[in-house]
Amino acid sequence: MANAIVEEPQAGSKADITNQPTVVHAEAGEAPLKWKALDSKDRDVAMTLFDDPEELHEEIDPAEARRILWKIDFMILPYLAVCYAFFYIDKTTLSYAAIFGIKEDLNLHGTQYSWLSSIFYFGFLVWAFPTNFLMQRLPIGKYLGANIFMWGVFLMIQAACNSFETLAVLRALGGAAEACSDPSFMLITSMWDTRREQPVRIGIWYTANGFGIALGGLLGYGIGQIRGALPSGALCASWGIIMFIFLPDSPVTAKGLTKREKRIAVDRIRENQTGIENKHLKPYQILEAFMDYKLYLFFLLGVVCNVPNGGISNFGTLIIKGFGFSTLVTTLMQIPYGVIIALSIMLSIYLNDKFENRRCVFILLFLMPNIAGAFGLRFVAQEHRVGRLICYYLTGPYNAAFALVLSMQIANTAGHTKKVVTNAVLFLGYCTGNIAGPFFYKTEQAPTYALGIWSMIVSHLIEVCLISILGLLLRWENQKRDRIQSQMEGGLEGRDLDSTAFLDLTDRENLK
Repeated sequence: MANAIVEEPQAGSKADITNQPTVVHAEAGEAPLKWKALDSKDRDVAMTLFDDPEELHEEIDPAEARRILWKIDFMILPYLAVCYAFFYIDKTTLSYAAIFGIKEDLNLHGTQYSWLSSIFYFGFLVWAFPTNFLMQRLPIGKYLGANIFMWGVFLMIQAACNSFETLAVLRALGGAAEACSDPSFMLITSMWDTRREQPVRIGIWYTANGFGIALGGLLGYGIGQIRGALPSGALCASWGIIMFIFLPDSPVTAKGLTKREKRIAVDRIRENQTGIENKHLKPYQILEAFMDYKLYLFFLLGVVCNVPNGGISNFGTLIIKGFGFSTLVTTLMQIPYGVIIALSIMLSIYLNDKFENRRCVFILLFLMPNIAGAFGLRFVAQEHRVGRLICYYLTGPYNAAFALVLSMQIANTAGHTKKVVTNAVLFLGYCTGNIAGPFFYKTEQAPTYALGIWSMIVSHLIEVCLISILGLLLRWENQKRDRIQSQMEGGLEGRDLDSTAFLDLTDRENLK
């Protein structure tokens, strides 16, 4: 470390709030600093594969890189996608049960059905921070698999419920078990994929959301009886065991990759400058996360994106039945809705990839059908049931918009502890929205649910404003970062990305 220069944050720079040194460089002409000399608490786990940054420059044949990417995709995406389909089947179980008489079977009255809808997310909410910190400390693949297994067990026990109280307790426990799902999926995606690939991969596993709805429609009758939770839960518990055994914990420890393939997997995400993971909790990164405006915008986005979701996922079948369809036809009508959601997500990730990650633009674009559909549900006359059904289907693409919001969060947050905290706060917003959503659907307003539809309209309009503000602020940050980088030695093209890629620096510490 002799003659090493420690660059202090410049006044007014994004590193100001940490009051800590940022990047360590060697004097010109010196050999690269040995990464092993850094404290293990500070470095990313990826550094265990290399002795120094020069080893990141190993020649990689493009064909080999493509082969490894395909290998990575098959190691990761099927587990997440199948898991996500199960999640949405579970979320719609209560909705199907509503049209098959669960209110009468359990003698639900007043707002008890809405409470059953929301209490799942209270469990999620209470366990959000603990589960995110446990994800940082424990092998993420194993931890996720164990939680999916427990979630399946709680779902199976629901088949034996005969009262509001017992079902409420089990739904809360199920929510706690699922609290690690989306945050862990996002962390896993950030470990394995480049910034450009992240929206595509998130979109792929999020597409299973739509297929879960479609599959739920096909299984509607069986799922509609709460007893349908038994086989659904058994499948989930079995899948949790499979994930525990086979889902890799990180590129560094993946058993399915050779050491060279692990190095290539790590080298692929070097330009992200967000690292893979660090098992040590860093209090200053927690503080920085809560002093970053992005955290609060992502929280608000989590809320307004999911107020509509909380309502539609639990009252969607009741809305369709209110159009005058029979119970059986109502379950089948959910199939096109799920297909539309899946297609809209696939279209959004295709367009975003083709036009170089213009996420904010495409989020706004895919919110337009939802706003139009919600206005239609509010103002199209009840006798025009086909028109109202089309309007209902138009409310599906909000899922595509939220998938892009998730990709924005992981692409713009660095430092593993900071990522964990920001994930947790975003999903606190997610829970808040899903808790609030069902309570806008008043029983006395059935089947039109005027207040519930207005909650969708207002939420989507607020989301448009928040995305516009976030897009402008991120653009300003990028321009400021470019100005700082252009003044550094070597300019924009001469940045030494190797020296900072795996130091577990936050996005405010690392100006590269």
